[in-house]
Amino acid sequence: MVILIKAAQLLLSLSILVILHEFGHFLFAKLFRCRVEKFYLFFDPWFSLFKMQKGETEYGIGWLPLGGYVKISGMIDESMDKEQMKLPAQPWEFRAKPTWQRLLIMIGGVLFNLILALVLYALILFTWGEEYLPNQNAKYGIVVSETGREIGLQNGDKIISVDGKVVESFTKIIPTIVLDDAHTIEVQRDSQRLTLEIKKEVIPKLLTDRNILSLRVPFSCKITAFSKQSPARDAGFELGDEILSVDSMKFRFYDEFIDKLALSKDMEIHVEYKHKGVISSRKVRIGASGLIGIQRAYDLEGVFEYKTIKYSFLESIPAGISKGYRAIGDYLKQFKLLFSPQTKAYESLGGFIAIGNIFPDAWDWESFWNLTAFLSIILAVMNILPIPALDGGHVLFLLYEIITRRKPSDKFLEYAQIAGMVLLFSLLLFANGNDILKLFR
Repeated sequence: MVILIKAAQLLLSLSILVILHEFGHFLFAKLFRCRVEKFYLFFDPWFSLFKMQKGETEYGIGWLPLGGYVKISGMIDESMDKEQMKLPAQPWEFRAKPTWQRLLIMIGGVLFNLILALVLYALILFTWGEEYLPNQNAKYGIVVSETGREIGLQNGDKIISVDGKVVESFTKIIPTIVLDDAHTIEVQRDSQRLTLEIKKEVIPKLLTDRNILSLRVPFSCKITAFSKQSPARDAGFELGDEILSVDSMKFRFYDEFIDKLALSKDMEIHVEYKHKGVISSRKVRIGASGLIGIQRAYDLEGVFEYKTIKYSFLESIPAGISKGYRAIGDYLKQFKLLFSPQTKAYESLGGFIAIGNIFPDAWDWESFWNLTAFLSIILAVMNILPIPALDGGHVLFLLYEIITRRKPSDKFLEYAQIAGMVLLFSLLLFANGNDILKLFR
């Protein structure tokens, strides 16, 4: 069921993004009186799932969900319609239009994706506001993974600043370290203030370790579900039982409980617990994983003081534009990491499985629209790259035409389109291949 929910969210989000992107091309093409032969959601090699003719345009849905397209007369595009290009140019064709009109037609898709992201961010802020945990309200400090310990962090540390700058939101700490190429992090440890150096060799681990830094929370352990392999269930525990101690050891924080279990691998422990108000104890045999095999419910908002900013409709517009601008900047920084061999960010490059996994397990409209807005920015940035077969490749050749007053030959554009398509499909195979490899790791 979780997979279906994630897949449905991904499919709906991509459909919205593709339709709006292609509508941008379609609108400018119609505005400049170009003939649009096809408008398709998803690609339709060999056959389509649905199609209808309205006027001069065929509207349809393809079966291959790798994007979409509008086929504009007199343009070398994905259709590779070379026969049409051999005929004399007609007034309604793309190639017959002034350069500035062709340029606007090509950037129309990217423009609409950017507008969509800004509109969505504004509406999200107006509808739900903006909620976050101020870093100063992480009153119990942090819990760190092995990667965090390599930096020098310890459980219970409180983050003061990154490169001397205070980070307002707790969840922005790691993105700030990675995207801003931070060199130091200042922490409060008991009564001391320490400055820790962030070494370059740790950065690749920061990109892949999702548990490097999390909130430290008080100990509370009421069982809400069992894992597939569960020593606790095998020992006779039931849903609703509340664990109180292990081997007579009481815990102040939940990470102390996890550490105790990790030290008890392949050992038998005595667990004190409360069952329907009655305190009892059981023996549990911990396996090599060092886990007890349970899940618990925990309400962070009941423990930490979150901050919520509400916006009026008029306030949400500039706030949405500002949020979109920051999102574009952050994505460009992430994109830059892909070309840095030192960070090995290319190893994290993912395809449809990775994109689908960013959606929540349960349908949540706030998360859905936030993710759709960010994916719209990604689509805009990726499409404007100066790669043949992308909008940015067409824009590059049009700018060359404007500067030199010479149009590249149709044969050159044809070869460039083929080369771009080969490159894009190679990247697609690489990204989705990464996804598949991660499933077996």
